Amino acid sequence: MDTVLLVKAAIMGIVEGLTEFLPISSTGHLILAGALLHFDDEKAKVFDIAIQTGAILAVILVYWQKIRDTIVKLPSDGEAQRFALNVLVAFIPAVILGLAFGKVIKEHLFNAWTVATTFILGGFVILWAEGRHHPAVRIHTIEEMRWTDALKLGLAQCLALVPGTSRSGATIIGGMLLGLSRKAATDFSFFLAMPTLIGAGVYSLYKERALLSMADLPLFGVGLVFSFLSAWLCVRWLLRYISSNSFVPFAWYRIAFGIVVLATAWSGLVVWAE
Repeated sequence: MDTVLLVKAAIMGIVEGLTEFLPISSTGHLILAGALLHFDDEKAKVFDIAIQTGAILAVILVYWQKIRDTIVKLPSDGEAQRFALNVLVAFIPAVILGLAFGKVIKEHLFNAWTVATTFILGGFVILWAEGRHHPAVRIHTIEEMRWTDALKLGLAQCLALVPGTSRSGATIIGGMLLGLSRKAATDFSFFLAMPTLIGAGVYSLYKERALLSMADLPLFGVGLVFSFLSAWLCVRWLLRYISSNSFVPFAWYRIAFGIVVLATAWSGLVVWAE
């Protein structure tokens, strides 16, 4: 396979891994990077979704102790059962709304104005949430969550169906606004990402299987590996960062990136779907 193409796959994998779990939206970054690298055909769009699996494997590795303990205790431990149920409850809304509206959203909302607007508005929402407007913390760990809390976070995740919103941003900031601590909201966002992104990757590969062949394995393999490595570093860094810092810097980054989206679209540097 063409070495240049493999380098592009590695770069896209790094972009995916570094942006998937930060509240800055991987979608907008992948669209921009793909356009600049001329890696944005139909197969590349499937690639962008498939390599999310690499990022998820990094989360599984970081949280392996919690995952293993939950699986072992699931048959008899009420806390493990409640946690598993919460993840399932939070996952369901994205499945229902994604299947119902995914095609319409892809056809009508993947454009520069939508992505830029959601980036900028999302930035202001983070600034608002990190100010004096969020409620007092009532849930300090994910074990304290009720199924109703999980459902609300699942509905918040559905906001990420709109390009540029950020799945992690919607769930983390949504959780904070619902009374979760920054750590609890971040942890649950990671656990919810596991079924959500794996499901999206598998569904996309199955749906677009006619576009793919065995010759594409090296391309996808490189993307997965670099997505995994960069996500592993990013997740470990983020968990340390949130222990003593807010998400305000990400808010300003979102606002600046939204302006970049508008500039690239206006100049013609990036051809966004209309």
